[in-house]
Amino acid sequence: MFLQLTTAANIYKPNQNTMQDIGDILDNRVLMVALIACLIAQALKLIIEIVQHRKLNVRVLVTTGGMPSAHSALVTALAAGVGQTLGWASPDFAVAMVFAIIVMYDAAGVRQAAGKQARILNQMIDELFHEKPDFSQDRLKELLGHTPVQVIAGSALGITIYWLARSAY
Repeated sequence: MFLQLTTAANIYKPNQNTMQDIGDILDNRVLMVALIACLIAQALKLIIEIVQHRKLNVRVLVTTGGMPSAHSALVTALAAGVGQTLGWASPDFAVAMVFAIIVMYDAAGVRQAAGKQARILNQMIDELFHEKPDFSQDRLKELLGHTPVQVIAGSALGITIYWLARSAY
């Protein structure tokens, strides 16, 4: 085996294959389908926001939480694409599946609990300092995670997008 030494000088040299590398990334159909699933989920959040509140709030495109879970759509489509491409019994699919489970558990469990704690802390601050108008502390962000229904809807969307695009693999 040949050991290649890399110096600081040639780490920063522009690679002549950089454009090819970018092209390879853009040709990765598994990645593109997963990203499309994520973007569709984000677009659906905007549509749901418009229907529910009768106004355009583009902030929902860059905030966490909401229906459906874009993270769940992304990781589910990714895992399904890896399974379809490399085999359902492959170690790569196993890694993608475990990654998807961790992301969805975090979205519905840990981040949801953190959002509930933020809501309680905001209420406590409001009650403690309601007579002190000079106290101006930023409120904690309360919508951090997803409900289990939002995670399941995102996962179902990811599977649907994968299924519609499966011929691309």
